[in-house]
Amino acid sequence: MERPVLDPAEQRVLGALLEKERTVPASYPLSLNALRTACNQTTSREPVSDYSDAELEEIARRLKQRELLRVVWAGKGSRTLKYHQRLTDALALDDAERALLTVLLLRGPQAAGELKSRTERLHTFSDRSEVENCLTRLAGRTPPLAAQLERRAGQQDPRWSHLLGPVPDATAAAPASGSIDREVVLAAGPAARDAAVRDAYDAAADAYADATADDLNDKPFDRWLLERIPDEAPAGPLVDVGCGPGHVAAFLADAGAEVTGVDLSPAMIERAQADYGDLTFQVGDFAQLLRPPRNPGWAALVAWNAFAHLAASELPGVFTTLARTLIPGGWFVANVEIGHEVRHVTQAWGRSVDLTFVRHDAGAVRDALAAAGLRVDEWYIRGPQADEEGERLLVLARRP
Repeated sequence: MERPVLDPAEQRVLGALLEKERTVPASYPLSLNALRTACNQTTSREPVSDYSDAELEEIARRLKQRELLRVVWAGKGSRTLKYHQRLTDALALDDAERALLTVLLLRGPQAAGELKSRTERLHTFSDRSEVENCLTRLAGRTPPLAAQLERRAGQQDPRWSHLLGPVPDATAAAPASGSIDREVVLAAGPAARDAAVRDAYDAAADAYADATADDLNDKPFDRWLLERIPDEAPAGPLVDVGCGPGHVAAFLADAGAEVTGVDLSPAMIERAQADYGDLTFQVGDFAQLLRPPRNPGWAALVAWNAFAHLAASELPGVFTTLARTLIPGGWFVANVEIGHEVRHVTQAWGRSVDLTFVRHDAGAVRDALAAAGLRVDEWYIRGPQADEEGERLLVLARRP
């Protein structure tokens, strides 16, 4: 087998075709317009590109000449051309190998844990070791198709790269989870952090409420998960921690839930009560959450973007506290921004603030839930939607 050498543009085209053949088979092969959209989409692509139709036609022409791509007609009588990848056959890839090479082509070098979560829609790996075994198999091909990169300072896990051509960040890979200082939010202590968070959201409460009032309209997956709670969780009251101006609590109430909202910011609670006067809201620190009055515990706990200002080391303790307030079988449902970044902002929602946002590691969040005695039954990673920037972990856990 001869190993093809692909430039970055050819890698992107073949990676996009490989991905869409699995995720949207009804629309495959791809038209030129669909191929452009797939190559230039802003999620699950590193780096983000902006290829034109003319550029893609030229790239496809080169790949066709090398028998790595086939051009077909859309159907009888149609003059629309569609594009189909032939890399799978050229390299004799099985489903697992194909899935890993697809994500490596689209996103560059990654650790085995990242690859496991990012290949979920393409192929199901039972655990991380199965991913590593498949990567080792690719590395053992003649010639090899993948290689483990030298571990860089601060990286917990080695990263892997495909060997089908130059990889832009192979020598300057994105920081791994262990190189991010997610403890910086505690530099002045938890009390100072909490005060800064409370002051910021007090100052921005009205602007934040106006900006997020229709937030869920553009997030169908979030709505799908939230709508399940009143119907499928045990009967009883729900709590929305870090509820902000109350729009998620209101959505849950409209779906049939008896819900209470809790937030650290008095101004946020005041706005929530003004907008949703028929619901119950109270000022409180979710790290000290109590059980509901007249009930043994909450039937479900919702935390939508509630952990963005916590240090990684705080997650197990906070999750343990929250889990104790649930009844047996109670649901813990969270939306957490994930990634490899800690960012400090001084302006947000048109107000001066002093806030540090932490993008958590998805695996660390799930581990913290398990450490809190919760059973993680479902978890999903979705790309940014509406005005979001980072990926989101949506997780459903239960108290046994």
